[in-house]
Amino acid sequence: MLPAKFRLKASRDFQAVFSRGRSVADSLLAVYAAPGRDATRIGFSVGRKLGGSVERNRVKRLLREAARQFLPEIAPGLDLVIVARVRAKEASLADLTLSLAKLVAQLGARKNSEAN
Repeated sequence: MLPAKFRLKASRDFQAVFSRGRSVADSLLAVYAAPGRDATRIGFSVGRKLGGSVERNRVKRLLREAARQFLPEIAPGLDLVIVARVRAKEASLADLTLSLAKLVAQLGARKNSEAN
């Protein structure tokens, strides 16, 4: 589970990321990033187009685990919002982790992005 200090929960925080942040997307995910506090915080958005509550909660669990595994590689001081697309319903944890890694790298939000 993603520790509470790394979670983005307030609606105003989500709106700030959407309005001030940059975004990149692929067929599984869209990732929005904006400068935030000293610790990286991550929020998740899984809409009803994806399916019923069972499918949405499964995708959220997978996304939280993918973000938890990838958190040490994300540069500190960013607020991220990860939005699941409809195709994320069929994706595995490995697919979602790979997609997240690729999108965070495109944003230049990896700790070692200057070395890549």
